[in-house]
Amino acid sequence: MQHILTVCRSLSGWFLATSLILSDGAAWAAEIHVMTSGGFTAAYNVLVPEFERTTGHKVITAYGASMGNAPDAIPSRLARKERVDIVILAAPALEDLVRQGQVAAGSRVDLVRSFVGMSVRAGANKPDISTVDALKRTLLDAKSIAYSASASGVYISTELFQQLGIADQVAGKARRILSERVGAVVARGEAELGFQQVSELLPVPGVDFVGPLPAEVQRVTVFSAGIATGAQEPDAAKALIQFFTTAAAAPVINRTGLEPITQP
Repeated sequence: MQHILTVCRSLSGWFLATSLILSDGAAWAAEIHVMTSGGFTAAYNVLVPEFERTTGHKVITAYGASMGNAPDAIPSRLARKERVDIVILAAPALEDLVRQGQVAAGSRVDLVRSFVGMSVRAGANKPDISTVDALKRTLLDAKSIAYSASASGVYISTELFQQLGIADQVAGKARRILSERVGAVVARGEAELGFQQVSELLPVPGVDFVGPLPAEVQRVTVFSAGIATGAQEPDAAKALIQFFTTAAAAPVINRTGLEPITQP
């Protein structure tokens, strides 16, 4: 609790230093609409309330995968023309949105580096994935495997399995999870192993985190923010993005299993 209070005081100090605090109840307050993918969500959910409390701005959040065609995926939301000021998602997916004209060119800000990890159901045996060979054996021995429909799952299913030479052997027991956390599927006992961004596995109740993929086959994903071309509150949106990249926000980001990318 003391650590949380210290972080909050640091965050408040940042707002004071940058003159974002409301004064005499007369300052401008905006409603900022954000679409964010799961990789940044755990840190985001801690940081946003402090931003709201200190600035008076209101943040409206829609959650969805960085890619894919699930109804709640960010590309699907944008195709429906849902209101949005900021999108936060895997950097390659954000660049696609820039090319499509849905995110303003030059507005990209890199927020965090994210790593892929594995969880099992709480209390289950934690298999060895500390080396590439151990990971391969664990995957071959598993009865069922779940992976996400977003960036980490695309890597797992289209690159990692092939790189390990086991794509054919695991094809019948590995499945892609849409519109929910992989950890939730593992917690219900519907998959023995679950792979997703570490920051998306850690908060899920009912699972035990085993560890990240070995360095030789790890896939680091940068999650970035950008301003939507149709943003109604671009200035407030920029202030929120800047806040995510401050040194004061870094302890929160670190605690959620992400590596912060602070801006100069």
